[in-house]
Amino acid sequence: MTLLQRSFFEQGTLTVAQELIGTRLHFNNYSGIITETEAYIGKDDPACHAAKGLTPRTKVMFGAAGYSYVYLIYGMYHCLNIVTEAEGFPAAVLIRGIICDTTHRHLDGPGKLCKAWGITKEHNAIYICSNLSFYVAEDSPVTHILTTPRIGIKVGTDHLWRFIMSPSDINERLHNVVTKI
Repeated sequence: MTLLQRSFFEQGTLTVAQELIGTRLHFNNYSGIITETEAYIGKDDPACHAAKGLTPRTKVMFGAAGYSYVYLIYGMYHCLNIVTEAEGFPAAVLIRGIICDTTHRHLDGPGKLCKAWGITKEHNAIYICSNLSFYVAEDSPVTHILTTPRIGIKVGTDHLWRFIMSPSDINERLHNVVTKI
């Protein structure tokens, strides 16, 4: 198992978002294959939390790549992101979907992932490149990745910055997880 290092997360956010598809996220006793991501890139991206500048909430986004950025939306759902690019340039990748080995389900939504795994704001600003209880590792390659506009936002919807593992790959991997039981 090879943990993804800071140099991976220092790449351009679109590259990281696409290359995270098919990698394995580990958090405490959970692990699963990342199936869906979205990119949020800097102050010029109106959907990026950092578009309005540095705040206590977005401070981690302005820091070094490879840190978790966890926030609460609608007062009830946590969302997990991983900070990307160079320190001082606020960008991150939202983890939107995962095939969970533990529950044998496709958690298709960032709130579902965080709720099922117990990820909260307590897990914000954790360096995931050397943490043996919270990290991303290489796994098997993905055959097809779809790109679409981001969802759940009102601005910046014209960018094709959402990356999704193809339905056939998701079904195959779900089948493989279930047959391991």
